[in-house]
Amino acid sequence: MTPIANPRFAEHVRASFDRQSAMHLIRAVLPVVEHGRTEIHVPHWDGIEQQHGFVHGGVVGMIADSAAGYAAMSVVPESASVLTVEYKINLVAPTDGEKLVARGEVVRPGRTLIVTKAEVFAVKNSKETLCALMQQTIMVIHGKAEK
Repeated sequence: MTPIANPRFAEHVRASFDRQSAMHLIRAVLPVVEHGRTEIHVPHWDGIEQQHGFVHGGVVGMIADSAAGYAAMSVVPESASVLTVEYKINLVAPTDGEKLVARGEVVRPGRTLIVTKAEVFAVKNSKETLCALMQQTIMVIHGKAEK
């Protein structure tokens, strides 16, 4: 991993997450913020289910995108932010469990583009089942403050 570009990265990542109303809407929390790695947890509740009772794939994509995006944000300078350019996700199992855990990680940091990945797990009876794999490209944004 690269040297730490922002010693206050965890504070900045958490502040950005707190401003993201979409994460509040789905009851997501950000319990892990490390250099190049984050985790987002979401309880399974009926407001995010699809017609079979599983968590909707769009919600799975949201938390994978945000977990990997915040992992990327943890490696950029304090004056920069990040924005998703693209991602590809494979939904490999139904999201059957009490909660979802999305683990985002930086694969290749860069000054302009950062490649990340995320894995999303359903947790049922303390057992994790892999539900989704995602690869993502992030663009580093300079000179544009977040709302």
